[in-house]
Amino acid sequence: MTAEFPLAVHALVFLLHKGTVTSSQTLAENICTNPARVRKVMAKLCRRALVESERGQSSGYLTRSDADRISLAEVLSALGEEPVAIGWRSGDVDRECMISSGMGAIMDGIYGKMNEKCEEYLKTVTIGSINETIFNGQGGKT
Repeated sequence: MTAEFPLAVHALVFLLHKGTVTSSQTLAENICTNPARVRKVMAKLCRRALVESERGQSSGYLTRSDADRISLAEVLSALGEEPVAIGWRSGDVDRECMISSGMGAIMDGIYGKMNEKCEEYLKTVTIGSINETIFNGQGGKT
């Protein structure tokens, strides 16, 4: 999982709460990042119809009508990410040592199970539930 995931979740919760077209500049200020980074992530969410993009003088982003039911698993999928992604494998399949030649496959299996469990959990958390947690005395300010 990359830093795009919390950025996307943050943006979706902000858009749900505001309920109006919001510019990438405003989103970036609230997320504490730059507008170009926001636009890159929002483009991925737009392609999957998790948000809508408004063009023109009051351009920006708007959540769809059922944004409160968007699961974090849907967000992760829209970004093309996995919860646990490791780009390096230890060992070497061509070695005689069973540990060295087998560890990569073992770890791939472990990461696969971790991803399954994470995705099961992410299906149960919605943008709406995060918004409710923030605004029901759990530390949110507007």
